[in-house]
Amino acid sequence: MHDGIELRQLRCLVAIADEGTFTDAAGALGVSQAAVSRALASLEHALGVRLLRRTSRSVTPTATGVRVLAQARRVLADVGELVREAGSGHERVRIGYAWSALGRHTVAFQRRWRAAHPDTDLHLVRVNSPSAGLSEGACDLAVVRRPLDDRRFATALVGLERRLCALAADDPLARRRSVRLADLTGRTLLVDRRTGTATPELWPAEARPAVEETYDVDDWLTVIAAGGGIGVTAESTANQYPRPGIVYRPVRDAEPVAVRLAWWRDDPHPVRRTVLELLTELYRAA
Repeated sequence: MHDGIELRQLRCLVAIADEGTFTDAAGALGVSQAAVSRALASLEHALGVRLLRRTSRSVTPTATGVRVLAQARRVLADVGELVREAGSGHERVRIGYAWSALGRHTVAFQRRWRAAHPDTDLHLVRVNSPSAGLSEGACDLAVVRRPLDDRRFATALVGLERRLCALAADDPLARRRSVRLADLTGRTLLVDRRTGTATPELWPAEARPAVEETYDVDDWLTVIAAGGGIGVTAESTANQYPRPGIVYRPVRDAEPVAVRLAWWRDDPHPVRRTVLELLTELYRAA
């Protein structure tokens, strides 16, 4: 927000537009008409534009005013949501993930959480960033499948997942029940360097595949289905993204993928331990 803009100014603008007059806006806000006029004038001065047209009978927004009014409503709604969340006593937990959530455990986790904790809403949020949304403020906890080097975050292991190779259904390797890393040498490996678990370092230096970058799981699947490359991924991807034209085969000599729960080290969410215990139980049972 511009340094010269205050929330009270935005509230006055919205109230004038909604109530139709300065007098009615003042009544709705519980302030004087002069205060409403001053707030609007200072907002227009800060922005350097006229926002409202005033006549003896009506007040209507200018073309710029229409756009600013829409933005003002969004800002006030966001602030209202922030206040509600801060005062809610953590009655909601958002768990971020990149690409795949918890694979075959996703539905079981959601249902068991709902049954055991009906007063705490659970939201799974896909954010394709290294911290799966933690650093962006998009979530409270995150499921990550690669190490987090950022010291602001703490992590705990919840389980392991097999590595699978994603292939086009008509690929000769698709006829096999499993593959080895050596079978993939000479292929083009599609990788997401920000969040992916597959890197050329899985192979010996002299036998690494060619690499092309991708930035989204749907793009990754589309290229693989067309025979444009292969992918090596955690088992959860196969569970969450079955796709016509794609087959997944275990890579039997590749190390498994470690699945971790991550949180802000200096501000762990109150349900962090409960989430950690449930996820660990689900992976252990499998």
